[in-house]
Amino acid sequence: MDSDPSTDYVTGESVISRENVAVNRIRTEEEQEIGSNKRSIIWKSSGGWKAASILLANQCLATLAFFGVGVNLVLFVTRVLGQSNADAANSVSKWTGTVYLCSLIGAFLSDSYWGRYLTCAVFQLIFVSGLALVSVSSCYFLIKPDGCGDGELACEPTSSMGVAIFYLAIYLVAFGYGGHQPSLATFGADQFDESKPKEKNYKAAYFCYFYFALNFGSLFSNTILVYFEDHGKWTLGFLVSLGSAVLALVLFLFGTPGYQYVKPCGNPLPRVAQVFVAAVKKWDVIPAKADELYEVEGPESTIKGSRKILHSDDFEFLDKAATVTEDDLSQQKNPWRLCTISQVEEAKCVLKMLPIWLCTIIYSVVFTQMASLFVEQGDVMNSYAGKFHLPAASMSAFDICSVLVCTGIYRQILVPLAGRLSGNTKGLTELQRMGIGLIIGMLAMFAAGATEIERLKHVPEGKKVSSLSIFWQIPQYVLVGASEVFMYVGQLEFFNGQAPDGIKSFGSSLCMASISLGNYVSSMLVSMVMKITAKGDKPGWIPDDLNTGHMDRFYFLIAVLTAFDFVIYLFCANWYTPINIDDSHEGIGMEKQEDDALARV
Repeated sequence: MDSDPSTDYVTGESVISRENVAVNRIRTEEEQEIGSNKRSIIWKSSGGWKAASILLANQCLATLAFFGVGVNLVLFVTRVLGQSNADAANSVSKWTGTVYLCSLIGAFLSDSYWGRYLTCAVFQLIFVSGLALVSVSSCYFLIKPDGCGDGELACEPTSSMGVAIFYLAIYLVAFGYGGHQPSLATFGADQFDESKPKEKNYKAAYFCYFYFALNFGSLFSNTILVYFEDHGKWTLGFLVSLGSAVLALVLFLFGTPGYQYVKPCGNPLPRVAQVFVAAVKKWDVIPAKADELYEVEGPESTIKGSRKILHSDDFEFLDKAATVTEDDLSQQKNPWRLCTISQVEEAKCVLKMLPIWLCTIIYSVVFTQMASLFVEQGDVMNSYAGKFHLPAASMSAFDICSVLVCTGIYRQILVPLAGRLSGNTKGLTELQRMGIGLIIGMLAMFAAGATEIERLKHVPEGKKVSSLSIFWQIPQYVLVGASEVFMYVGQLEFFNGQAPDGIKSFGSSLCMASISLGNYVSSMLVSMVMKITAKGDKPGWIPDDLNTGHMDRFYFLIAVLTAFDFVIYLFCANWYTPINIDDSHEGIGMEKQEDDALARV
């Protein structure tokens, strides 16, 4: 009789049978782990636009408070603390970079341990504390004599203790505001059930309104508050910001009973690390076919509170982590050797988003010029409209108005028109919008460079301020505003939508982290340019006296870098494949919950 290779002649047991038993044992262990973790979303008769509107109002007030400090900070640092133009630009860039870098900390705590609500509440308390300390430090330690720092009355030399307290205060503001932003964006999106097509569209609209609220809140800071601060009433501006932040926190807490909550999904770092470790351990293993990779039965994944993610062909070497070997069958389940498809795909999603994210950093270099070099440029231009003096930082109001107008045009005109032409209900995909944002941002830098060339032509002999009107800056501000609608709203939708359930806040934080790194890159560029161009008797491109420099060349340099970045972005966007969530059971589950609720009524 011919021997049967599927039979073990020592035990007389079928090898295939043993493998099936082992696989079933592993799956049973996984299912026991997730048995109490049915999707951790508390769906209630709450949420929706009512709850989301409270969060949008909170965003509006918090942004008003933040920009009450941030929008004019570069002039505070030069006029009150006595720093040079280049040092002030670097200081503000580093501070702004820290603001958005803190978003990663807030996102991690939100996704892993605290949840969105608690993260928002805690970081807003820190934000309020920082603003209170800013007000105290400026009033009692820095603004001496009263009304100084208006561009005419010089302030007395500051004490080291006063400067230390001020920097501690503004970095508390950075930590608080940056930490709560990604959680607030994702918490608002949680108010809509994306298993329902109508609410899925509401969720997409929410991100557009979120950025609208951000800019609407900053409009007051960039017009009214900046006017008082520019005239030496710094402490008044900081106190108004404090009041706005307190009101935002109270409003957020007031809406507590009506929110829809998502429980945290656990620390994602070990999950992602397990995939890479398991793949390395199985380096010599040939990845199994897609339908043979390891996954638990049922609609729920092993990741707490997360839906399953379907297999993709990207980064095939990571499929080794989900390939079942003989060692996996003979041992107890070890997550550092065997991972589910969903866990592997979560790691793949992070890897796939990184190139897109890296391409957005150069755009953020463009964006950060508004808070630094645009203000310094406007400060040496004719800023009078008749007898009314217009603060240089208030020109960012044109950026804000551009965002508000372009948001309306995009939602009401461009989306329907592009939808009819492309067949895509969104009009343009998120990746297409981000590419358009890069192009418009590049044009903004060319406009800024052209304005600077013209400004230098109108500098009277022996004068510091050019006779060229500050309103020549309008095109560069308007173009930056238009680019934001495409780039930053597109980023919010893209990174939140493409992030797996377990790292949604991390997805939202990537947008803000790109702003952070953009500020650091801008600071590095300024330092490098000054080191290269300021040699011997040459003052460099960005000297203390801008009339002896060539800031236009710096703007053109950024424009060229943006154009180069756009070419790389095209390759990355063309290569990218979207996440494929298994929500085939989600709609059924939700409908059943709704039917049960109606039956109880």
